[in-house]
Amino acid sequence: MASPCSDSSVDRGANPAPLPTSNQDKSPPPLSKNQLKKLRRDQAWEEGRERRKALRKLKNKEKKERKRADAEKEPPAEPSQGKRKATEDPEPPALKKAKHHKNIQLPVSFVVDCGFDDLMLDGERKSLASQVTRSYSDNHKAPFRSHLFISSFKGHLKERFDTVLAGNHRNWKGVKFIDGDFEEAAQLAEELMKISQGGKLAGTFQKSVPAQQMEDGSPSGEVVYLTSDSPDILTELKPYSTYIIGGIVDKNRHKGICYKRATDRGMKTAKLPIGDYMKMTSRFVLATNHVVEIMLRWLELGDWAKAFLQVIPKRKGGILKDGAMLLERRPPAAEDDAEKHSEPSTHDEEDQNIPETGAAESSEKDTAVPSEEDEEQQPP
Repeated sequence: MASPCSDSSVDRGANPAPLPTSNQDKSPPPLSKNQLKKLRRDQAWEEGRERRKALRKLKNKEKKERKRADAEKEPPAEPSQGKRKATEDPEPPALKKAKHHKNIQLPVSFVVDCGFDDLMLDGERKSLASQVTRSYSDNHKAPFRSHLFISSFKGHLKERFDTVLAGNHRNWKGVKFIDGDFEEAAQLAEELMKISQGGKLAGTFQKSVPAQQMEDGSPSGEVVYLTSDSPDILTELKPYSTYIIGGIVDKNRHKGICYKRATDRGMKTAKLPIGDYMKMTSRFVLATNHVVEIMLRWLELGDWAKAFLQVIPKRKGGILKDGAMLLERRPPAAEDDAEKHSEPSTHDEEDQNIPETGAAESSEKDTAVPSEEDEEQQPP
């Protein structure tokens, strides 16, 4: 006959009590004070989005009303200064063409390589998004524009464009966003430039390309990765070629990463000829959108010195080597264009503080705030 003690011991062994483990009831670590401040700031910014939108509309309306009132106050113009009479000759066609200038597509491609998403901080990704936005805006409005590709468009950068920037990039024209890397983008660019819509040889290309090649119509170009670490210098842009700009803002933490990225793929590299034309008080490192704009100016003017003068920010402290001789060769029309382009509608040199990605890399991180049409950027 079994004793009660033995039954009790069997019962206790059949249903053992669970032992506490270190993984049970583990709560997430508390946020730091800085993280809480950033979270509250982001929430407050999002909550005020509609209010800021309404304020912008109100300001635009008031601005239009002020212009209308000023126009009504102006005295009527004298007959000699008024509109042309019907008996007079119409406005010269050259002036009409200057007022309504049509952009010309050239057979050349620019690729912004955004394959450094995991190497950047959140604020640096915001700056890169601003630079991509401005690159598109400059190319879209340039008299001679290129094919623009944004490669490795994924990860945090794509998420920002889809959410914070409300997916406005889907309405952009003349630009292609692809998930693939810069080599895939270069292949797509080569195929695009061969078709009839690939562009025509105009502007600087019309002067530099031999007549025989224009008659043959046999496109032959190259693929060049632009990086300030390259030992080779880019002397000119060639038609049917693709130029890759590294899209990274990293405060110079990853030195030479773009040069290594290109050489590992066996790709040709080059750097802009800044040192041949400019004396700089800082490193020859520029933001991604500045590199794009400089090449667009060269396509328009065919002169690196003029392109550098119009684009490189004054805060870089750059002056021309033998500047007086270069400026003497500048025709009056080009000077007028320089004044017009020195104050682009998307950004101003004095106000712009863009982290720099020198044809590739970054030297220091600043905050960049694009125009209201391009991006609604949260202030620091």
